[in-house]
Amino acid sequence: MGLCDAGRPLLGLLLLVGASVCWGGCPCSDPALCQPIKEPRDFEVYVFYVKGKNWKSYDWAHVTTVALFAPYDPELMCFAHSRGARFVLKGDVPLKDIVDSEKRSAWIAEKVNLAKAQYMDGINLDIEQPVLPHTPEYSTLTALVKETTEAFHTEIPGSQVTFDVPWSPACIDLRCYNYTAIADLCDFLFVMSYDEQSQIWTECIAGANAPFNQTIAGYEKFINISIDPKKLVMGVPWYGYDYGCLNLTQDHRCKLAKKPFRGAECSDAVGRQVPFRTIMKQVNDSVSGRLWNDVQKAPFYNYKDSKGDFHQVWYDDPESISLKATYVKKLGLRGIGMWNGDLLDYSSDPIAQQQTAAMWKALLP
Repeated sequence: MGLCDAGRPLLGLLLLVGASVCWGGCPCSDPALCQPIKEPRDFEVYVFYVKGKNWKSYDWAHVTTVALFAPYDPELMCFAHSRGARFVLKGDVPLKDIVDSEKRSAWIAEKVNLAKAQYMDGINLDIEQPVLPHTPEYSTLTALVKETTEAFHTEIPGSQVTFDVPWSPACIDLRCYNYTAIADLCDFLFVMSYDEQSQIWTECIAGANAPFNQTIAGYEKFINISIDPKKLVMGVPWYGYDYGCLNLTQDHRCKLAKKPFRGAECSDAVGRQVPFRTIMKQVNDSVSGRLWNDVQKAPFYNYKDSKGDFHQVWYDDPESISLKATYVKKLGLRGIGMWNGDLLDYSSDPIAQQQTAAMWKALLP
């Protein structure tokens, strides 16, 4: 029986009274594994867990934090703690609902009590909402980070509070946050260095999900607004984008249909996200095979669908990720992570095993 299975109807009561332990006790075979992880780590390898039991095949020799973006799994909590890795909640709330300080405090208290009840080690604030300066939401977001960090650090000693940010602080997708203050107020920022074509301001041409030079420029902007590199964890994509081409030229320029987004005529919304495991099954049978763009420093390939229409797929693989990981080390960033840990092929197929191992290895040059 899993954590709280016997007393699940009482979970709401537990949260209301602020219980620090779950009804039914520690679900781990060793009760010590229900203690929060307190030891600091010099280098973060941050993993988002989304579904299934793939976590059993993660590279636990290096994983330091697992963010829970799926239903709670007590077995995963126990295992992560046995490997010295933190296991943290997802924190997402509409900012309009917590502009009121009392509502904000209630939301934070609920998350702290849930983390305690599930023997977890902190929270990842994944807000990702448009916010403009000089609005109530602008100050609310900063207050949310400050108050959440204070509450978690007080109630769960050694806990970790992190905040997800876009690939650049330059108001990407209208996320005009007080990045410098937020970085100061939490343990570190997880920089989502992907979906960088959400607004295509130049030609409507398919391109890399996370082109190297653009990705690095984002970090330089964070550092230029006085954010310590040790407050930045680089997020890399374990997925790519499949674009239908209106026209595909001999030099591999894939013309895209216009799909406006926040003022730009074109965006990656015209494509669809594809897991790395799917890409690896498709690339060798594509009409082009794996190609490399040396300007964007990313792989891509072309294929024809069942209707005979051309598509172009841009993605990241061990070569492109290793280039970014080398930069992480060079600049002294806090660490690296990915969205998400469950997009690789963890099957027993020997080729898939090699590909999966290479992706994990690429995080640590």
